[in-house]
Amino acid sequence: MQLDRVELCFPQLPNSSCKKPEPPPSGTVLIYFMLSIISLLTVALNLLVIISISHFRQLHTPTNLLLLSLAVSDVLVGILVQPVEILLKETCWMLGDPMCSLYYVLFFVILTASVGNMVLISVDRYVAICDPLHYFTKVTLKAVTVCVLLCWGFSFSYALTFSFDNLKHPGKYKSCYGECVIQVEGLVDLTVCFLIPISVIIVLNMRVFLVSVSQARSMRSHIAGVSLKLSTTVTAKKSERKAARALGVLILVFLMCYSPFYCFTLTHFTNFTISSTNTILNFLIYFNSCLNPIIYALFYPWFRKAVRFIFTSQMLQPGSRQANIR
Repeated sequence: MQLDRVELCFPQLPNSSCKKPEPPPSGTVLIYFMLSIISLLTVALNLLVIISISHFRQLHTPTNLLLLSLAVSDVLVGILVQPVEILLKETCWMLGDPMCSLYYVLFFVILTASVGNMVLISVDRYVAICDPLHYFTKVTLKAVTVCVLLCWGFSFSYALTFSFDNLKHPGKYKSCYGECVIQVEGLVDLTVCFLIPISVIIVLNMRVFLVSVSQARSMRSHIAGVSLKLSTTVTAKKSERKAARALGVLILVFLMCYSPFYCFTLTHFTNFTISSTNTILNFLIYFNSCLNPIIYALFYPWFRKAVRFIFTSQMLQPGSRQANIR
């Protein structure tokens, strides 16, 4: 049966064009609307994080620099990745095969950078809790800046290498015109972007947990007859543990959002195809980018105070960069 020309992505190519997707049912439209709202929230919330950390000098700390790098990858998800994924579901790909390959390169850059940022955050958390005496000598702004740049540099290099065949032969794996499909080596991606970094994250955080429990028991055993000096130390320790707890929640949510995608990959050791269909697992990863700023708002008073400065226009006043945010 011959397809009607109006149903084709490229009517001028009736024998090789993909069929236009049918209008989605009302329930699917509602889902897409919710995903669009999540995309807008992802951009807005992460921009608040970027503006806050970039503007206020008091927030220029090594840990916050890692959160800034994570927010950059998250805002890229909301601006570039989520909208394209939504459009891919119900429209034909009209930008050509090279742009399709470049889009997925961007996808892997952001994905790899997010995972790398989480590894760096875990290392920062580990040193802060397990080696606090040397934290400020080991974890400096310069050292963290170098690590962040290396993280993004590796992400770009890995994405280009990983997608080399798709970039060299764009459109090689599509079945018709109007489709955006690439093929990836599932086992390689699983190892580099999940098994290795997740193993590092879990080992470091298990160590942090054990040390935190040990410190809490030690503090409780010496709580009687505490002096003012010791009381100050206890308060500082509690503050450190609270910050570590926030980073722990951040990492836990990250694992919950990323694990399903890579568990699916684990069942496909051979090459598998990524297309505009079956992207629910991808959106779970993208949803993590929206949750991160919400975690900051729940656990970091400085973020809530910075947001108040932004929305009350106090940030525009002279000397606002020196404001007491913490």
